[in-house]
Amino acid sequence: MFIGVLKESQNENRVALTLGKKLNGYDFLLEKEAGIKAGYSDAAYSSYGVLLASREDVLSRSQIIFCVNCPDVKSISAMNTESILLGQLAPAKNPEAMKIILDKGITAFSIEKLPRITRAQFMDVLSSQSSLAGYQAVMLAAAQLGKTFPMMTTAAGNVAAARVLVIGAGVAGLQAIATARRLGAVVSAFDVRSSSKGEVESLGAMFVEIPNQETGDGAGGYAKEMSEAYKKAQEEKLLEVIGKQDVVITTAQIPNKPAPKIITTKMVGMMPENAVVLDLAGESGGNCELSKWGEEVVFNGRRIISPKNIINSIANTASNLFSANLIAFVKNLFKIEENKVHFDLNDELIKSSLIMRAIY
Repeated sequence: MFIGVLKESQNENRVALTLGKKLNGYDFLLEKEAGIKAGYSDAAYSSYGVLLASREDVLSRSQIIFCVNCPDVKSISAMNTESILLGQLAPAKNPEAMKIILDKGITAFSIEKLPRITRAQFMDVLSSQSSLAGYQAVMLAAAQLGKTFPMMTTAAGNVAAARVLVIGAGVAGLQAIATARRLGAVVSAFDVRSSSKGEVESLGAMFVEIPNQETGDGAGGYAKEMSEAYKKAQEEKLLEVIGKQDVVITTAQIPNKPAPKIITTKMVGMMPENAVVLDLAGESGGNCELSKWGEEVVFNGRRIISPKNIINSIANTASNLFSANLIAFVKNLFKIEENKVHFDLNDELIKSSLIMRAIY
């Protein structure tokens, strides 16, 4: 039984299968050059026993298809009826593709919809990719800042450590905090969730507290939208803090809603000249009023950067983790019986990620 792996679009450097991944009962059929941009050559795949094929062959011969992002409509139309599609399908953003999946009788799992529970950790693509995004955000900000992160003592004088503020202490934010600390910056962080304070302080950063009793702890560990009174108190507190920051990294998002506007134009203007704002929430509208997704904006000498798909620049590592997530999903939730794939519809992880099901 074949698991097919597709080459992603031109805007995506990752690949859904990397070397060293095996599954009993399955062989892998990889579209030629699918891993090139992630640093995995066809020769390397072949030496590991992965079969190489054209896109048409992968789609027509595979019972399961691995992808990073939802394939185009033409590719989905070429898939076998009753085959299984597995990846970050973003159904709300791809309605036409979802219609074809339904019409073709394809079973589709959108793996980014897995719940944030202990049992799902090995399969959680959002966590693995967000952690890398948090790391890379700090590296990009450090490269753009124009000054060193750590305090340094030299014969020519002392160099003060850079100050970094991280907005949002989820997976990406916590990794950003840890990375900035390892680089020697003085780090502080803010999150509306009261549960984040201990995690922030455990990494050696200072937690910025808002003088308001309201908490932003929402369902599933995500943040919820805050009241206007809280937002006002939050803005006043951040105005006190942000003028000292060389770098602000924002990661705050609310599921199924636009990203909250946290960093105002006034706040950016209060930062030191040449300061950097790195906004990771650009795709959902951005946390900074001045952000433009995929662009760099310069405001009075301060730079606001909102990169598209920041982990494209570390696609090798990102692909390896993504591949491990997909393999864990199949290994733990799928079974082969009578040359067909079976899964338990009562399983919480299946129910949460299954967006289309073929009726055999």
